[in-house]
Amino acid sequence: MPSTNFRNCFDLHRHPLILALLLVAGLSTCARAQFTGGNNYNFYDFQNKDYYFGITLGFNSSRYTPYRSEEFLYTDSIVGVESLNGPGFNLNLIGNLKLGRYFDFRFTPGFSFAERSLNYTQSTERQAVNQEKIESVFIEMPFYFRYKSAPYRDKRLFLIAGMKYSFDVASESRTRQAEELVRISPHDYSIEYGAGIQIFFPYFILSPEFKISHGIGNTLLFNPSLPESRVLEKVTSRTFTLSFHIEG
Repeated sequence: MPSTNFRNCFDLHRHPLILALLLVAGLSTCARAQFTGGNNYNFYDFQNKDYYFGITLGFNSSRYTPYRSEEFLYTDSIVGVESLNGPGFNLNLIGNLKLGRYFDFRFTPGFSFAERSLNYTQSTERQAVNQEKIESVFIEMPFYFRYKSAPYRDKRLFLIAGMKYSFDVASESRTRQAEELVRISPHDYSIEYGAGIQIFFPYFILSPEFKISHGIGNTLLFNPSLPESRVLEKVTSRTFTLSFHIEG
């Protein structure tokens, strides 16, 4: 189906080899750019600024990574647990502080809308699937360090890495719903890394960027009275984001 193909295109966090090749290609290009000339008329106008601001519009594909508990081996009612990718989008502000010639410190607070699901395969003759869809609205507080190459014809590549705290403001409304739902914590901490390219125009900088996020905390709120919760040891988050930054 078309929706499945779309999700597979954005599911790079399941293929670390592809990501590694992209990062290596980016680093090699950055290294070559250090020794390459070219006209950089727009770049030098921004080079004199110690800090600047901007806005980000992004599109994300998110999922959970469920870790099965020991009880999963002994239960007869649930024979499988998996998560599917769901679409979403981001809207963030940008604060960028230069740290020397090739490094930046970036703070990009904003909102993120995400859709994720947990699918439970029931032990029946038809292997029925029970899906719990979780729609979230996050307030995000990301901090990054960015390394940039030397400019070439008003363009340069960059690598980015950092951490992010997220709070799901929609979690309380889900809590008021049926108690038979698996509960997910509103708090999440992630490490993030990615790459992109800066394109310098006379009045602004356009920066397409891809980023991968790995949750480092257990977001499962354990409920011993719920079979769908007992078969899980922990649940972490995974997100792939394609962003477009406009700064000036």
